[in-house]
Amino acid sequence: MESRKIRAEQTEAALKQAARRVFAERGYLNTKITDITAAAGRAAGSFYNHFRGKEDVLSALLTDLFEAGDDQVLDPESGHSSDFTDPEPIRWHIAMWWQFSENNADVLAALEQAALVNEEFGDRLRKLVTEQQSDLFSHLDAVTKAGGTLPGEPVAVISAIYDLCTKFTDSWQRSAGFGGTVSRAEAIDLLTTFVHRALNARDTG
Repeated sequence: MESRKIRAEQTEAALKQAARRVFAERGYLNTKITDITAAAGRAAGSFYNHFRGKEDVLSALLTDLFEAGDDQVLDPESGHSSDFTDPEPIRWHIAMWWQFSENNADVLAALEQAALVNEEFGDRLRKLVTEQQSDLFSHLDAVTKAGGTLPGEPVAVISAIYDLCTKFTDSWQRSAGFGGTVSRAEAIDLLTTFVHRALNARDTG
């Protein structure tokens, strides 16, 4: 029984990893179940012992990503801090988002494609963005307690930060660092400076 369980776990892991590769190569919408099983080196019938369809595979991949992200934030040795009066916690969050978006570009792109044709995944994508933004609301408390004047309502401020970081990261990646003129570290520093200055302005009026 134990060896059967291990084999099942290995097959499931192989199918998920194969799905990531095929989604990246073909795109989620163009991927077939047989593409995944062929890439995993598994019989086509074995797929349905673990998943009902490619939607289930994508859901499982998303669950894995979010759980890994939560574990990283909760790790006492991760360096996470919510004090956004200090630029270093801001840099940490931006660097973690950058790493997450690069390491999981295939799954995130698959989610965006799935959202185009599947209402459930559309809701999932909106929920993902909302959860990521809501997790940062408490990070603004230290700013206002220290006398900082937020440039707008907290929900709008967090949305602006999120859009700035995601769009800039995407532009940097698509342009290969703006033609190699801006390194990853420099890009993260730039975003950190923007966000820190915007959040920690003082009302002098």
